[in-house]
Amino acid sequence: MQKKLLLDNQLFDITIRRLCHQLIENHGSFENVVIIGLQPRGIFLADRIKKNLDEILKKDIPLGYLDITFYRDDFRRRDKPIRANATHMPFIIEDRKVILIDDVLFTGRSVRAAMDAMTAFGRPLLVELLVLIERKYTRHLPIHPTYIGRSVNTMQSQRVEVEWKMQGAKNDNIWLISKTNR
Repeated sequence: MQKKLLLDNQLFDITIRRLCHQLIENHGSFENVVIIGLQPRGIFLADRIKKNLDEILKKDIPLGYLDITFYRDDFRRRDKPIRANATHMPFIIEDRKVILIDDVLFTGRSVRAAMDAMTAFGRPLLVELLVLIERKYTRHLPIHPTYIGRSVNTMQSQRVEVEWKMQGAKNDNIWLISKTNR
């Protein structure tokens, strides 16, 4: 296995701050805007984005967590059932702008499932997608993020691993992992 560091702790933090400033450029004071993190890994990025926005804007931005387990198109195709995560949506999204957040955009299927799952909470005025890493050349569906931390050329056999301090890692890092043929 070969690991290549894509973002170290310092660049990771700079990227998150840049994404927050891009959001502020497009949404100003965040009136009528909510943030939704995709379970399980998008919630860590959503928490960081919210924390940074709250500090910069000096206000409390609404944040929710969305579980997409039962909306996935592979839900019944797996040998072992997928464990569902908790959905925490303390607001309705009817006629609101939604910033949907996930850590890595791979095939686009999770985002499609999230858009289906969101309909239980209303019909949003607008949905934008923010991802930390956009894996290029692996999309199965025509989904493109509005806000991108970093685009990475990847092959199907590679994977992206995001390490979070809040999950016990020593530092916030992002790795591209390739299988070596030996």
